[in-house]
Amino acid sequence: KSDWEVELGVVIGKDTKYVSKEEALDHVAGYCVVNDLSERDFQLHRSGQWVKGKSCDTFGPIGPWLVTRDDVADPQNLAMYLKVNGHRYQDGSTKTMHFDVATVISHLSQFMSLQPGDVISTGTPPGVGMGQSPETYLKPGDTIELGIEGLGVQIQNVVAG
Repeated sequence: KSDWEVELGVVIGKDTKYVSKEEALDHVAGYCVVNDLSERDFQLHRSGQWVKGKSCDTFGPIGPWLVTRDDVADPQNLAMYLKVNGHRYQDGSTKTMHFDVATVISHLSQFMSLQPGDVISTGTPPGVGMGQSPETYLKPGDTIELGIEGLGVQIQNVVAG
């Protein structure tokens, strides 16, 4: 039950610990596209541990490049989409994120040290396969295309593991 999730990736640029929301974006090196793939069977039927469903080999492709912070005018105003076999399942914007990027960085930095190069996946808009009726999951031969405005496009071909 492999599922897709287009997400804004935030790459940390300097040591970050106990940073305020107001200073949080100063700690960002840049932004990227992340396909935060999830194996729903592992998450739902194998002890319920979240990490298991996110940690499979080849999961979490990042890129195609890192766009530096100064080239992204507003990380809270980027269109994002994801298609499977040409069908658009996700069509959203970072405007609708439950928590903005600065809040996420500040909150995480209260509990753990963030280091240069750390990547934070911020969350996905509606339209994941688990939310479809009927549920729709990836299968070998599928093609995934996802992108975020100004950050590039990823294309992945699904193969049997």
